[in-house]
Amino acid sequence: MAELERSNHELRIGLLTDALPDRALGKVVEWVARTGLIRDLEIGVGGYSPAPHCRPAELVGHAGAAAAWRKPIDDAGLGISALNVSGNPLHPNPDEARRHDADLRQAIRLAAELGIDRIVAMSGCPGAAASDRSAPHFSGGGWLPDLERIADWQWRERVAPYWLEISEFARREHPDLLICFELHPGTYVFNFETFTRARHLGANLGVNLDPSHFFWQSMDPLALVEAIGDRIGHAHGKDTTLHAERLALNGMLDCRWPNPPDEMPWNFATVGRGHDKEWWAKFVGLLRDKGFSGTISIEYEDPFVLVEESILESARFLSSVI
Repeated sequence: MAELERSNHELRIGLLTDALPDRALGKVVEWVARTGLIRDLEIGVGGYSPAPHCRPAELVGHAGAAAAWRKPIDDAGLGISALNVSGNPLHPNPDEARRHDADLRQAIRLAAELGIDRIVAMSGCPGAAASDRSAPHFSGGGWLPDLERIADWQWRERVAPYWLEISEFARREHPDLLICFELHPGTYVFNFETFTRARHLGANLGVNLDPSHFFWQSMDPLALVEAIGDRIGHAHGKDTTLHAERLALNGMLDCRWPNPPDEMPWNFATVGRGHDKEWWAKFVGLLRDKGFSGTISIEYEDPFVLVEESILESARFLSSVI
């Protein structure tokens, strides 16, 4: 199992299997095994993921079902680095919130049954006030009076109470589990300051370190690794290309993103196409220095490179620096 490998202080290359949604799990396992480079799978199980390779409701509480589902992965000599249930359990629409909350709790139970000690999740984002039932409100800053203090209300009334309870729930269901927040704009916990608040809600709340989201915010992923340290429980392999001439005109906050990709100031990219080997070697080395011994899981989102080509190129590149 992937979680048992962590004690060996070995970094491994993985794949978020949502990249191949039209293939059955067995076919994904066969293709991944043939690469000879990818050793772990990250499995989408709900939230924003359509969960193409796993149906938690068919596994949790059904004797032998989880082990049978996992058998092809084990037989191929692959591990499972994490279950991915990134979603918005704090959505102001109660139906959406209930669905994503149920997916998160089910993922925690499934991780316990499978012996997986990492879940990748998002903190979610509430509305702007208790009466808001329409859309999440990401409070990027109080530049205007109407936007002031919304983030304080969200933290006090929605974010902190919810994640305090989820931390306690996870501790009861699966004491060895670390829930790894993907720090992503549009969710409440998206940078160092907001994670610093969240980490105090429970020792089982950590970070899925995806450098691509920091590049386009003009943040330094290396500084984030230094600052977050041993709360990094999982990582994504994904790059970002930045286009200076487009940034000069429209900045990072282009509301058209991601389309049309050839006009965007930035795009997600195959690993190595945005930042060179020297940068990625520093990233990997710093993760090791901070005690990280888990998986860097390739997440495919490059609009210009076909999926198999992008995954293989990313895997070869990461292999050259690990």
